[in-house]
Amino acid sequence: MAETDTERAERFAREAAATPTLTEAEYRVRSRRSVLFGGAAALAGVAGWRWIQTRPEDNNIPSVLRDAHEFNEALWTPLHRDDHLAPTFDRSESSILRVNGRHGLRNEEEIDIDAWRLDVRGPDGDQIGEYSLADIQALPKVEWTVEHKCIEGWSHVVTWGGVTFSDFAELHRADLGDGGTTYVNLDTPDGEYFVSVDWASMMHPQTMLAWELEGEPLDFPHGAPLRLATPVKYGIKQIKRIGTIEFSNQRGPDFWESRGYDWYAHL
Repeated sequence: MAETDTERAERFAREAAATPTLTEAEYRVRSRRSVLFGGAAALAGVAGWRWIQTRPEDNNIPSVLRDAHEFNEALWTPLHRDDHLAPTFDRSESSILRVNGRHGLRNEEEIDIDAWRLDVRGPDGDQIGEYSLADIQALPKVEWTVEHKCIEGWSHVVTWGGVTFSDFAELHRADLGDGGTTYVNLDTPDGEYFVSVDWASMMHPQTMLAWELEGEPLDFPHGAPLRLATPVKYGIKQIKRIGTIEFSNQRGPDFWESRGYDWYAHL
């Protein structure tokens, strides 16, 4: 049977009467303690931040923060597994990805897709391949509906179409030697944007060279004619408008790492 308004009011009154109360003296003691603890925590935070700022810099951030980035990489790298796939979604849940960042796309209206060529370099720096967009599109096509995650904190479900990087890399297996490579370095044609990615992440089965977004050819703001797409790295690694791919045993320069961000940027 439901309580009446009178019964409910009486129950609230009984519960309030049974609730322990503080005397004024006890309240003042607790208030002083809270102020003291809060003040001490704030002072410790300020002192810690000032100490961090006195550390020598490493790639535009205090070395202690760079050490934290590298510790994160050392911790998570051994846990990477090719059979650990990122979640996929129904195609109906995806939509056009917002444009965020135009580095390397300054002359987006000037690129001639028919004349565009992908330059591929081997570990010694020599050219080992050159591809038109049609050449890339002739490779086995895959499509993934995955979550694109930005290091700024937002995410978006999106559908990419292209070729897995592992299939593309297989074309140059003989060029890489018995030892293979440990990094893949990628640049835009104008050299304004560049990333370096660990080999394991590039060979993950959901990492692709994408030429389609939501079933349509990439437009200029999203990286036409070819970009990197992978759910295992933050967006800062997913370079748009690839001009050069270098298979290397040397970690190449990385646009955002040189500006203080985490090189590994793994998910």
